[in-house]
Amino acid sequence: MQYSRKRQLNYLDRYQNSQVMAMKYSRSLLFGVLLLIGFALTNSKAANTDPPVYCEFLNRNSFEPGFIFGTGSASYQYEGAVKEDGRGPSIWDTYTHKHPEKIADGSNGDVAIDQYHRYKEDVGIMKDMELDAYRFSISWSRYYQVNGTLSGGVNRKGIDYYDNLTMNSYAMPFVTLFHGDVPQALEDEYAIILKTMRNFVIRNLVIESSTGSRKMSHILLVTWVMLTGRCSSWQNLNCTGGDSAIEPYLVAHHLLLAHGAAVELYKNRYQATQKGLIGITLVSDWFEPASDSKQDKDAALRSLDFMFGWQVLDPLTSGDYPHTMRSIYASSAPNNNSLPASYVTDSRADLTSECKGNLLSLMEHSLVPQAASDWLHVYPKGIHDLVLYTKEKYNDPLIYITENGVSELNNPELSLEEALHDTSRIDYYYRHLCYLQAAIKNGAKVKGYFAWTLLDDFEWTAGYTVRFGLNYVDYKDGLKRYPKLSAHWFKNFLKKNKFKESYSSL
Repeated sequence: MQYSRKRQLNYLDRYQNSQVMAMKYSRSLLFGVLLLIGFALTNSKAANTDPPVYCEFLNRNSFEPGFIFGTGSASYQYEGAVKEDGRGPSIWDTYTHKHPEKIADGSNGDVAIDQYHRYKEDVGIMKDMELDAYRFSISWSRYYQVNGTLSGGVNRKGIDYYDNLTMNSYAMPFVTLFHGDVPQALEDEYAIILKTMRNFVIRNLVIESSTGSRKMSHILLVTWVMLTGRCSSWQNLNCTGGDSAIEPYLVAHHLLLAHGAAVELYKNRYQATQKGLIGITLVSDWFEPASDSKQDKDAALRSLDFMFGWQVLDPLTSGDYPHTMRSIYASSAPNNNSLPASYVTDSRADLTSECKGNLLSLMEHSLVPQAASDWLHVYPKGIHDLVLYTKEKYNDPLIYITENGVSELNNPELSLEEALHDTSRIDYYYRHLCYLQAAIKNGAKVKGYFAWTLLDDFEWTAGYTVRFGLNYVDYKDGLKRYPKLSAHWFKNFLKKNKFKESYSSL
């Protein structure tokens, strides 16, 4: 077993047999998580000559036995009940109330879609759809007493909620230990630069006190989420403050330390009895080169390093940040035995979503190449290529797709019947699952797929202006749930013991 020469990465390398991506010298079968939002950004004048992938038939049986299908969610986006049963404020409570102008419709997650009170109904929806698993996150503000910190003690009612959610659900729980909603008290205590120290202590406690007393074959995920509303002013991203040259690297640095500590605790104390797995969730775009020239191909790979590699994968699998980053910022690139220095997240690549004046998505003949979210382009081939890239570069890890979905506008002019007719979402899932199946046939160890999301929800700075859900939530009529056409399609897709199911059947 080989170790990094850098002190802090040595610390992480010792836990490599439980890390997200397989270390080159590990002898264990490892668990990995890859979070995809399902779109690609490309360099201008992109040219992609690979033949498209088609699936004449596609259903659950198109994937290996034991392949897990589920849907994902997040506490602040779903739960609501922000002032009930001992829950304290999170940074998202503060942010949405202090800066409603930063949210597209001025809304917040005070009520969200009220899963805190309606979880039994939502579990029934999952059961009706025959989903195998449900990914949800734990709100630290709900888990700990009032101020969301260790000093306040564990909030019994908060624990009871997550117990009830898992015990009432037949679906396998995929527990996300952090999905962005940090307790405000921790933000106040550590301030922005040091606030990621929270991960180092609290994630261990979350694992220990929430799962240690129960024998459950669930999977724990540690999620990488960017800071709330923070960036440098020159980026013109509607932020309230921050330093994009320093803060992302501090977050990643402490995330690595936190992840290593959490993995060690789970492996040494609980994994033998619970038989669970632990991994890390990452997000990345896929990048196509502008041409077949070496310069453009290098630019695409460099872009992947800057978005995908530096977060965690390169440090975990090689013990250092990507060489491309160090070569560009040799004098200021971080050493792994110190906090990262300041340098700009610039891959020196001209990024665009267009190909010769047209959206690259059109090359895949998607029904809706541009989603309602301005950052989201539909490019099914991207999921195929990113999965295989991960396989080849990061030592063939186990992969779970923990988020994949597409948004549509929340159009108040549509009737309920019209709003439920989301044929473009069916097309989206069909094409992405078809490409994912092709990647698996090419050797990628993908073991699960989670659609984003089960229900329409609060979508961060977009508020309720876009809808990602397989099931419609009527915000004007008591948050009633209605299955969209895509929910019926997924239910049909997931029916067990069906021999074949044609895409055109709905």
